[in-house]
Amino acid sequence: MSATVNNPNGHPSGERAAWDDLLQRVVVDLRPVASPAPLGFFGLAAATFVLSGLQLGWIDKTQGTDIAVVLLAFAFGAQLLAGIISFLARDVILATAMMVLSLTWLVSGIIMRSSAPGATSDALGLFLVFSASAVALCGVTALLGKLVPALVLLVAGLRIAVTGIYHLTSNDAWKTTAGVIGLVLFVLAMYTALAAMLEGAAGKPVLPFGRRGRGETAVDGSLLEQVQRVAHEPGVRVQL
Repeated sequence: MSATVNNPNGHPSGERAAWDDLLQRVVVDLRPVASPAPLGFFGLAAATFVLSGLQLGWIDKTQGTDIAVVLLAFAFGAQLLAGIISFLARDVILATAMMVLSLTWLVSGIIMRSSAPGATSDALGLFLVFSASAVALCGVTALLGKLVPALVLLVAGLRIAVTGIYHLTSNDAWKTTAGVIGLVLFVLAMYTALAAMLEGAAGKPVLPFGRRGRGETAVDGSLLEQVQRVAHEPGVRVQL
């Protein structure tokens, strides 16, 4: 797919001829990709579900190292891949959220693998508070275009924050609360993954996704509406 770079408004008339000549030679190539959103949200669902099982006592605390394997082998990899593809698809919000979440599972998994069963970590607690803040900011920004993914990210931020508080306080009430929120997040993440997958398969929204603004233009807008500002996007413009 190719997109022609548009002439910016207010260009000096003396340079118009040079600009017109440039337009005949400059082409921006765009490579279509499959949406990584279903894989990313499935990764989130897996991580929060098994962690909730541990926090709610469904899984014995001695199996914490097994939970760490799930975080490292599936959740981290799934969301890392989703984040990379999202960057290539020029979706900065989803890309940033997926990368932050994937690295959060990486850090959590490594610490869980090296810690005693049921142990808490102040260092991990502080990191999770940071991670929760970053994910929540992604959720707030996502409200501009996709309401359902935004809700998932906001709940994910809350879930991670409560887990961080548990690590900082060693209070089991926080652990139980995190587990319950994690189950809510699991349902939301599974729904969002299904909605994104059906949208990709059908070529149109099937389940409510809460698209608005540029998020709505991405599926309902014309090709011209979607690429008219491509000259100003990272990778095309001179500086990030």
